[in-house]
Amino acid sequence: MFGIKKKLGFGCMRMKMDGKKVDYGEFSKMVDAFLENGFNYFDTAHGYLDGESEVALRECLTSRYPRDAYILTDKLSTHHFKTNEEIRPLFERQLEILGVDYLDFYLMHAQDAKIYKKYQKCGAYETAMEFLKEGKIKHFGISFHDKAEVLEQILTEHPEIEVVQIQFNYIDFEDASVQSRKVYEVCRRFNKPVIVMEPVKGGNLVRLPDEAKKIFDDLGGGSYASYAIRFAAGFEGIMTVLSGMGNMDMMNDNISYMKDFKPLDEREREAVSKVCDIFRAQDMIPCTDCRYCMAECPKGLSIPNMFACLNAKKTFGDWNSEYYYHGIHTSKGKKASDCIKCGKCEAVCPQHLEIRELLKEVAKEFDKPKEK
Repeated sequence: MFGIKKKLGFGCMRMKMDGKKVDYGEFSKMVDAFLENGFNYFDTAHGYLDGESEVALRECLTSRYPRDAYILTDKLSTHHFKTNEEIRPLFERQLEILGVDYLDFYLMHAQDAKIYKKYQKCGAYETAMEFLKEGKIKHFGISFHDKAEVLEQILTEHPEIEVVQIQFNYIDFEDASVQSRKVYEVCRRFNKPVIVMEPVKGGNLVRLPDEAKKIFDDLGGGSYASYAIRFAAGFEGIMTVLSGMGNMDMMNDNISYMKDFKPLDEREREAVSKVCDIFRAQDMIPCTDCRYCMAECPKGLSIPNMFACLNAKKTFGDWNSEYYYHGIHTSKGKKASDCIKCGKCEAVCPQHLEIRELLKEVAKEFDKPKEK
């Protein structure tokens, strides 16, 4: 489908870093292994890793392999333009940074009801169609974070959309907020191939409670990530499943079960169902660590890391969460209690989290006055 050879895509948002730059040595090895094993889909966005993701793809992929060896996707992100006149220069800059003459896919990034209105006002979809006619993109699509009814509106108003990227994993499948199943069903109804993001929910489906780990361990093989990614890849109409692989261990694990992909069998599906029940009994903040909130926060709060600390302490009984909160993720003036409640974080959160209220919970747990 669209030249994509296998159902595993390389999501380039969580790569291993060397200081402020991507570790090119590790990334090059991962690119080589990915391509050598028959995979060819790479996904990035202009803001990933503070712009370093696109640069790394030029250094480790596009400058080292012929253009027909890979499928490359980039996105038009709302943070980087305010008017229609800014879209084309941004797009040309993306091509320049990546070192390519065209993109295989160009996605309108993180569409929800509010962001979609901005893209409509700015004529973003129409400008993307110009890129398509000019041969600068081969296919046009969207990535999406909202309710099913919003997706239905967008696909009705823009039948030119060829593919839809959605958040899809076994925890969010029946989640009332994310609506993975309902959103997927809209894609199927409109006959749009699906690209899956967040199949392991920002790592939450790897960092499992002990009770959940035991259920998968009793199956006698397979990493925790494998069950999540194979769950997503097993549905009809799934074009590829993105995995944010940060090192060769993750790459090798994913290759081991996706090179010759097989959907979950009945026993494995039952295990996934039991794990879902365990998670639903927990009280976790469903943050996926996309870090869009951090880019908007005027106080520079490390919001996803704060939520991770609270999840670890409340759900997993992680004894050193206090250390990570106070010693690693916060500093003077940058604690949860320093939130000024401006709401900018909530405006860009793909999960539609009530971040301001959740930060109050974090502050209550970690920013308590020290006992004398």
